Amino acid sequence: MTNRDPWDSSSSIRSMEPTARCSPTVPEPELYRSIQAVLPRETDNQLSPDCLNKGMLRWTLHKKVQNNPANSLSLVWVLIKELEKAERWDSRRFIIPLLHTLMYAIIQTAYIPGELYKRVYDFCKRLLTYPHPYCTVGLSYTRQIKTERSIPGLMYQRMVTAEQRLKNEHYPFQDRVFILADPEVFSGSLGMALLGDIETYGSVNPFDHMCSVVQHSIQAALGAEQCHGPKLAQALKDMGQDVESHFQEVLAALEQSAEEGSKGDGGLLRSRLQQLYSKILSETDSKPLSSGGLCDCPLPNPEMSFHLWTEELDIWRELAKWFRSSSISEQFPLIPEQEDFELGESPGDLMPSDMTRFSIMSDDSGIERDLPPNADPVTPSSLDTASMSSSWEQCKSEQDTARLFRRGGIKMKPSVKDSMVLMQDTLEEHPSLGGGGGGRGGSKGTLQRRAGSSVMQNPFPKQQRQFTARIVAMGDDRVLGRLAKAYYIFRKREARRLFLTMKVNLQFYYIPVCGPTTPNSSIKESLLQPKGDPCTLGSYLSMVDPWYNSNIKSLGCMIPKLAKIQHTNPERPKEPFVSDVISYYVRTGQQPVYFPIYYVKITFTNMTKDPVEDVFLTHLEMEFPEFRQISASVREKHKWSAGEVCGAVVSLNYKKVTLSGRDVDKGISVRTSGTQISAIPSNEAEDLNCLTLTFNESQTKSKNNVTDSKIRMSNVKIRTLESRSFTVTLDKDCRRTFKDVQSIEICPCLDPGYSVQKTMRSKFSLGEDNDAGLSKYMCKGLPLPINTFAGILT
Repeated sequence: MTNRDPWDSSSSIRSMEPTARCSPTVPEPELYRSIQAVLPRETDNQLSPDCLNKGMLRWTLHKKVQNNPANSLSLVWVLIKELEKAERWDSRRFIIPLLHTLMYAIIQTAYIPGELYKRVYDFCKRLLTYPHPYCTVGLSYTRQIKTERSIPGLMYQRMVTAEQRLKNEHYPFQDRVFILADPEVFSGSLGMALLGDIETYGSVNPFDHMCSVVQHSIQAALGAEQCHGPKLAQALKDMGQDVESHFQEVLAALEQSAEEGSKGDGGLLRSRLQQLYSKILSETDSKPLSSGGLCDCPLPNPEMSFHLWTEELDIWRELAKWFRSSSISEQFPLIPEQEDFELGESPGDLMPSDMTRFSIMSDDSGIERDLPPNADPVTPSSLDTASMSSSWEQCKSEQDTARLFRRGGIKMKPSVKDSMVLMQDTLEEHPSLGGGGGGRGGSKGTLQRRAGSSVMQNPFPKQQRQFTARIVAMGDDRVLGRLAKAYYIFRKREARRLFLTMKVNLQFYYIPVCGPTTPNSSIKESLLQPKGDPCTLGSYLSMVDPWYNSNIKSLGCMIPKLAKIQHTNPERPKEPFVSDVISYYVRTGQQPVYFPIYYVKITFTNMTKDPVEDVFLTHLEMEFPEFRQISASVREKHKWSAGEVCGAVVSLNYKKVTLSGRDVDKGISVRTSGTQISAIPSNEAEDLNCLTLTFNESQTKSKNNVTDSKIRMSNVKIRTLESRSFTVTLDKDCRRTFKDVQSIEICPCLDPGYSVQKTMRSKFSLGEDNDAGLSKYMCKGLPLPINTFAGILT
């Protein structure tokens, strides 16, 4: 290797295991060329072959690090030099991709000298003077490097312990990845290929993970001069299940040092690990060696569960099952006030807008003794019916026949404590928005989309919860519409009956994948297919975050190709490419972009049919069916009446948004065949946090003037003025199509946390300002945060 530094001890690093086959060491110039090949360029197109290959090249680069640990330290050295060069040349476009690659390499590197840690730490500190999002990413990594520098191996230990659910007594945190795939996209061979890729890693013995944690922690603290990696790896392997006690001891030492922080003594930690190293080798009759090569400890992929998001799947029940089955709930019991294991009805049933409630008079006193002889004493509505039945039998056997026993009821209103939890969660997620539109700068009425975590300006720091559910949606805009609706229902359910908010931290991720296209489809099928880009939100994220485009957008394009290769050559060895990229995404993609969820009220022409209330995220299409099949060429050849050619007359009452923030209420009547209402901008110049209404016609005539074909607004009400009815489709999903519609009302969806605070204030306020107290610090709207690598780069 050229230009070897004094701390470069890569020659002392060995392979992954004592007997494993080691790939050749990659020289520094080749690592440099590999890094240059994966960096995003300004000339990259979202669908260019070079851009699509960058994700595969980045995966190959990290595979080189995993297959031979001699490359790890070299890669860290090359990356920090490239970051310093990007800083000197003011090439900010490269900083975040290089920084994510550097941190991912540091976690997996067996040993990093203190001088190199200091160099990385100093660079991350200098990023604090940069604008958003560089300062936010820099602050997060500055804190991690500072801790890792004083407690080597802590990031690796915590990541493996949480992701693999290793039983322990010192670190009560767990992570789980839930992959939700749209069955309309992942049908047939595509779904089987994705499932096979995720299952390639298989189930690993937890004791193997414990061995890796012990091995990596000791090597990271002692280095090659005081540790013989192959001897230690063989000793841990020979222990079998007895390694658990040493695993607990390593966690105790590292977590104690983390609690002591700057007051702790790094030498004391190294001394404890040195004693443990000698103890492990002595227990296996191996002679302790003071120096030798180091072994690589690959970072395993987190636990993942794959789900085809059918109508029967309830993701929130899946989260509750995971929470209940967790071993941590037994090792670290919650306080009695937090015990609320009864889920009640399905979350979909708890949406007041989805069902009409009727008040009836009940003659039930609620007392067990007053029930008829053959009446069922209890009707459990919980998810865990078996556990409730057993509890009921136990209570029944213990109670006295003359004792009054009240039947279980449902809590209709949240307590004051539950309401405060919801409000605190809203303040943590969306601080300093002042009830406005959720702009990046935080000022009221701004049209800039908010992105990135607010750790630098958040007066309400987010509390760390023991459970983190990382929900990865895969598909086109349709799966995002379902995710937005599920999130809205979840928030409504939690506002009524608190269960998961205090315990589970939700993180959302999105991988855009388009469904297969059939060139010989019929005219009827082509009319039902969504118009335009089926992955508008994925295209937007690729536009504002180049690293997302290189790794995640390219993954969506690679999945169909990988499925085709696997189908034609099933005997080919499987590489977990998709699951590896997902692991990289959920670990390093921590900068959310917020997309507002919009509420829509649909009224039908049949007055006996109740209005429907729903939500959408990306797109709403309003169309008159009788004009759908009239193409432009047919209209030119035949003479149609004005109404048949141009469409029906509708009235629009909307609030037009302006860059100055002085919104204007307007109302017009136009003749049109339909409109497209989009919440996602098509280009960077139109990146405004509002709705864009586009008429199907280029120019639409209204009374006394010509209406622009594109209108930007915050809310709108559309009503047909003729006997014709129209159809409404939400998020380009034909499964969410409503027919015979007379009018629609669209506005930003209110956050239930804000609604709870509003309800509490209405009891005590007498006509004063509605946005007083905590309301002025809360976000009115309910956004869906999608995590990316950089947020929005401007």
